[in-house]
Amino acid sequence: MPIETGDSVTIEYTARFADGLVFDTTRKDIAEETGLAERLPDREYEPLTVEVGDDELIEGVNDALIGMEAGDEKTITVPPENAYGERSDDSVVEYPTVEFEQILESEDRSLETGIQIGSEDGTVGEVTHIDPEITRIDFNHQLAGETLEFDLEVLEAD
Repeated sequence: MPIETGDSVTIEYTARFADGLVFDTTRKDIAEETGLAERLPDREYEPLTVEVGDDELIEGVNDALIGMEAGDEKTITVPPENAYGERSDDSVVEYPTVEFEQILESEDRSLETGIQIGSEDGTVGEVTHIDPEITRIDFNHQLAGETLEFDLEVLEAD
């Protein structure tokens, strides 16, 4: 029976950038082969069970699952607008460095390029620039602007 929005599915997937570099997978053998298992040793590589259409999957993967059936496999290419969106200059914000340092010091943290900062609305940004006057934080998703490729396999569908 073809998968519809709202169905529960168990899938295996491998996600890669357009250049072929694997950045995520549910398959332990691929994680070991590509070095992901070494970089993320605490990650469990096992099938994922989700509800099709919910926010756990990006739009492009949700759309691809619709119409598939248990046992089906396919490879899809997902453009940024159906993945994590395009990069936006509006998501890069600047703060006075002195004020930002004071906030971090009160949290027992130091200001460094590359650290992750959570905002009040729950989004996470990365400090990309620090000078005596401003600190720049990029709140774009780290995969924003990327075209992604997914190998999908439906193990079960309810």
